[in-house]
Amino acid sequence: MAFVAPPLSCHPLPTPNTKHSLHSIFTPKPNASLSFCATQTHQREPLTSTHNSLSQPNLLQEINNLCDSGNLSEALTLLQADSRNAISSLQQKKDAMGALLQACGRHKDVETGRKVHDLVSASTQFSNDFVLNTRIITMYSVCGSPSDSRLVFNGLQRKNLFQWNALVSGYARNELYGDAIDVFIELISVTVFKPDNFTFPCLIKACGGLLDVGLGQVIHGMAVKMGLMSDVFVGNALIAMYGKCGSIEDAVRVFDLMPERNLVSWNSMICGYSENGFSQQCYSLLRKILEGEESLVPDVATLVTILPLCAGKGEVNIGMVIHGVAVKLGLNQELMVNNALMDMYSKCGYLAEAQVLFDKNDKKNVVSWNSIIGGYSREGDVWGTFDLFQKMQMEEEKVKVNEVTVLNVLPACLEESELLSLKKLHGYSFRHGFLYDELVANAFVSAYAKCGSLTSAERVFHGIETKTVSSWNAVIGGYAQNGDPKKALDLYLQMKYSGLDPDWFSIGSLLLACAHLKLLQHGRQIHGFVLRDGSETDSFIGISLLSFYIQCGKLSSARVLFDRMEAKSRVSWNAMITGYTQSGLADEALNLFRQMLSDETLPCEIGTMSVFEACSQLSSLRLGKELHCFALKARLTEDLFVGCSLIDMYAKSGCIEESHRVFDWLVKKDVPSWNVIIAGYGVHGHGSKALELFGEMVSLGQKPDGFTFIGVLTACSHAGLVKEGLKYFNQMQSLYGIDPKLEHYACVVDMLGRAGQLEEALNLIHEMPEEPDTRMWSSLLSSCRLHNNLDMGQKISEKLIELEPEKAESYVLLSNLYAASGKWDDVRRVRQRMKEMGLQKDAGHSWIDVGGQVYSFVAGDTSLPESGEIKKMWSRLEEKISKFGYRPNTGSVLHELEEEEEKIEILRRHSEKLAISFGLLKMSKGATLRICKNLRICVDCHNAAKLISKVVEREIVVRDNKRFHHFKHGLCSCGDYW
Repeated sequence: MAFVAPPLSCHPLPTPNTKHSLHSIFTPKPNASLSFCATQTHQREPLTSTHNSLSQPNLLQEINNLCDSGNLSEALTLLQADSRNAISSLQQKKDAMGALLQACGRHKDVETGRKVHDLVSASTQFSNDFVLNTRIITMYSVCGSPSDSRLVFNGLQRKNLFQWNALVSGYARNELYGDAIDVFIELISVTVFKPDNFTFPCLIKACGGLLDVGLGQVIHGMAVKMGLMSDVFVGNALIAMYGKCGSIEDAVRVFDLMPERNLVSWNSMICGYSENGFSQQCYSLLRKILEGEESLVPDVATLVTILPLCAGKGEVNIGMVIHGVAVKLGLNQELMVNNALMDMYSKCGYLAEAQVLFDKNDKKNVVSWNSIIGGYSREGDVWGTFDLFQKMQMEEEKVKVNEVTVLNVLPACLEESELLSLKKLHGYSFRHGFLYDELVANAFVSAYAKCGSLTSAERVFHGIETKTVSSWNAVIGGYAQNGDPKKALDLYLQMKYSGLDPDWFSIGSLLLACAHLKLLQHGRQIHGFVLRDGSETDSFIGISLLSFYIQCGKLSSARVLFDRMEAKSRVSWNAMITGYTQSGLADEALNLFRQMLSDETLPCEIGTMSVFEACSQLSSLRLGKELHCFALKARLTEDLFVGCSLIDMYAKSGCIEESHRVFDWLVKKDVPSWNVIIAGYGVHGHGSKALELFGEMVSLGQKPDGFTFIGVLTACSHAGLVKEGLKYFNQMQSLYGIDPKLEHYACVVDMLGRAGQLEEALNLIHEMPEEPDTRMWSSLLSSCRLHNNLDMGQKISEKLIELEPEKAESYVLLSNLYAASGKWDDVRRVRQRMKEMGLQKDAGHSWIDVGGQVYSFVAGDTSLPESGEIKKMWSRLEEKISKFGYRPNTGSVLHELEEEEEKIEILRRHSEKLAISFGLLKMSKGATLRICKNLRICVDCHNAAKLISKVVEREIVVRDNKRFHHFKHGLCSCGDYW
């Protein structure tokens, strides 16, 4: 036991508060022998005057000076010369050899270390010296060559505990944790030595590295039995081990029971909390240190442990407080702290603050550059990212670009427009050999795929010499996510043939590919594999399966999977709610959202947007307002996407004024927010206001995109602003460089058709660079029906039915065209064909929100409990509006009936009339009626609604499948143009 001293790698250096100091053991002092040498011989050789005499120069002092200045080769030469001439005493030579071996470790100079090893081995006096051989073992391990350490250890004729400790420490230092455990087992099995307070910290570190908490608890028990729990280094190592293994309660227990704690103990506990996501506990411990707990002062390790937690949680306010603490303690000048602060600010979105710290840093290292480059890259600032990258290359003498730098630049390359920059970066990485790094090569595969160059992605992939599962995942994921899911499946089969098994990422990419291709059966087979493999409980796999079923339209299967999830994450809730919303099942989406809140899971921005969309689909203004209040309290409205969803929700719920109010509240108005408000005014028929907003948007320097012009052209179409619409359509390419797409042509065709310019609309279709789709022909056919152009309508219907022979709407439009022209034989022929094909016309369906509950009505339905009251209400209304000139427009009845009264009775049972009557029965006086309809409102219902708004003195808002109608004081906002 007398030969034991702690190896450096086992534990952090002690703080000034620590009672035991290792400095004297491991740092050779001028004119002094090494302390463990005295321990070995049980006596200290006194320094004689000969050591400092002019005739005998002080070898140790000279060696120390050369080592401090990094001149190890010169130190070796001096040592070799001294050995040949036998100038210095044996003790001084031994100390000098030990000092040089330590310096070789510090400078990672294994070649010089080998030569010192040869000197020791060739010396009869020192070849079996315990201390020097221990130094050699440690030197090799510090230089990253633990195999050489083992060879030296195995070649020793005599071993003491110190050398066993050095070997265990060496393996732990080089992350060969299994080997460290094996050496320990060998130590207690074949020797008489008892592990001590220097063995255990290294051993406990190995348990942490293996994440083997069970073995760690066994070692903990041994330490207790041997009475070593009072040692601060053993306690610190246990805290760190339990923290890494996720057993935070055990770490707290060790921390609380430690008889002596130093700053490392507190830092280890903070690190344990941080690694396990307990941010508040981290901050609490820091607060206790700052309040003077145990007279400790935070150091660099304390701050660089907590700052990444602030970065990960986005808690910039706490990060700023820690910044203040660093300034007060003078730690902000420390490079590690400065880098951590910069990283925290950039990850929290405060890039300007990070840039200030970077600019003021005079000691920038590669971490500093990588951190600021990563910040710009995450923000999507391509120019800023590559500008910094170029400046870093100019600093090559001080700092060199490494693989991490390239990995930080790559996230900026996400769009096709960045392909050239990506290729330049690829060339640079190729020239500097970075592509040999698997992570870099895989990242280039993903980047090329995201930039739309799948061939380049595959070329990089084929250039990877040894392809791992991660390499295959990169290329499979690239194809699955970026437009070629079939190729993704082919590559997966190739991976299987190469002998590699898929991991969770492979499964996620396969499910995504199957979802894109709607390969339900293949996806179910993958689900079966997941069940057999037992990985369905993995959160990533669960979300991937959920998304697969949702995208394949199997909401019931998705819901079964969702309900079976034991731990539902916020992502899974959002995915399910979004799935219901996108499938038009708004009621189910809202019900699930309520269940989510009752489950005490708070939605994020994405989930909130989906619920706003559900409210939009139902035109449920009351629910939308309640959700708006919730989003305000949860501070979600600060997000631009949530803000756009709010604008859209109010617009689609018939409240364009409230929609504009939300738009005005936005602190930052981007192009999507302008697009939403312009489209909102357009669908409400306020074409002039939409164009006014477009002009304001352009004058403020915002660059309109394709979606902007869809909103502008739609607004012109609904307001009959044909001249203005054609002007903006022509300006798209000439002024703004935007090539018109099919959607833009469809808007212009609809605009011309509504205005009766059918020939012009047809000519535009023929002149288009793209083939027209069914929606365009359907729009023109509706215009033919509106303007009674039977000849053109028949020709268009032939095109429409040719494209979609099994779509009922095409036959219904043709039937209505014939009915409007009184061609009942043709009507019967079309309907007979529909019957033979099993096609059915959608019934008129309207719904109204009363007191937060949505009530639905189908045309002609008399089975409702309130049907009697509704009929009486309509009779009273019809009587009143008849006095103001209402006459049923039987031309709106597209049925072959001879009796006018029969036609009038059908008109009375139109779904919007039922909804209006119900609303007047159930809602308070003066309240606005907001009604939605699945079909276009007919002329008779439109005329009736205008007059009803006058006689009941309230506003009626009807949203049909094309636009909004605001009925007030006997007028409609559409000006009878729809």
